[in-house]
Amino acid sequence: MIGREYPSFIVAEVSGNHHQKYEEAQDIIKTAARAGVDAVKLQTYTPDTLTINSDRPWFLVDSADTPSEWNKKKLYDLYQSAYTPWEWQPKLKRLAESLGLILFSTPFDETAVDFLEDMKVPCYKVASYEANHIPLLKKIAKTKKPVIMSVGFSYTKDIDLALETLRESGCKQIAILHCVTSYSDQPSIDDINLQTIVDIRDRFGVASGFSDNNGGIEIPIIAANIGASIIEKHVTLRRRDGGPDARFSIEPDELKEMVNRIRRAERIIGKVKYGPANNAEKYNGKKFSQSVFVVKKVEKGEKFTKKNARCIRPGDGLAPKYYEFILGKTANCDIDAGTPLSWKLVKK
Repeated sequence: MIGREYPSFIVAEVSGNHHQKYEEAQDIIKTAARAGVDAVKLQTYTPDTLTINSDRPWFLVDSADTPSEWNKKKLYDLYQSAYTPWEWQPKLKRLAESLGLILFSTPFDETAVDFLEDMKVPCYKVASYEANHIPLLKKIAKTKKPVIMSVGFSYTKDIDLALETLRESGCKQIAILHCVTSYSDQPSIDDINLQTIVDIRDRFGVASGFSDNNGGIEIPIIAANIGASIIEKHVTLRRRDGGPDARFSIEPDELKEMVNRIRRAERIIGKVKYGPANNAEKYNGKKFSQSVFVVKKVEKGEKFTKKNARCIRPGDGLAPKYYEFILGKTANCDIDAGTPLSWKLVKK
């Protein structure tokens, strides 16, 4: 990968795609493990920790640009239908770990951080909408655990403030994810701007990645190929079952394909390496390179000249860089034509 010497850390986002059925949450985690991801992520909130139950205009989703499943709903009702019950989360963590996965979560208030600390999560995710929640950032940073923060729609000054807050409050390991928060199953490709991933790394001096809230798998695969250290993608068992995040989530077969294509691309891009890549290249490098050969029989004591010694293929003789040095030197013994020249044949 460009600017990266290790595989992308691939995270399956459970979100509200469990439809508040514990067995579905379990199945999503099992699906993620079979697909070969590295981690699964939950969201830790309740309607009451995230908003209040009000039907005043400010608390209504009212935009044609949001998913139709969200429109005209109260924020409270939307979160009521999507939140992951807290009593599930320790059990889901144990399940994930038994399958070789890391499980962590996104807290949305300080009580959620306390809860997740009791769960002993290894790291924290900060959602794009909470990247400006300075009190929450301070609370998370004081755990001194690594933080992965999405920064969809944030300006650089907002990111600077968030980073400053996290670092000053005790967080030393921070990754920032580029994110497009239009939540579309058919995003405009002109809105994606994956080059931001590279700029985040260079500008802010952190690991950078991509949190994908778009339909399909093409975009996260490209993101990984240009250097995203972390890829986060919403996963559902079946889009047809609906739910708040269903239309921009991917199904098990798509998740498997996404992981496989990212891993294949990583192998192709490989690492920085000079010299033969394999035995075939080693053989070809010798057989089809030029070296110094005796091309006309040379008697013992005779000088090497341009007539009796040349640089020709194959590469079994002295390297061409020694050709001019041996011209005028004398042979240490009789040498037949077609003999690769070596130092033992040159009189000292």
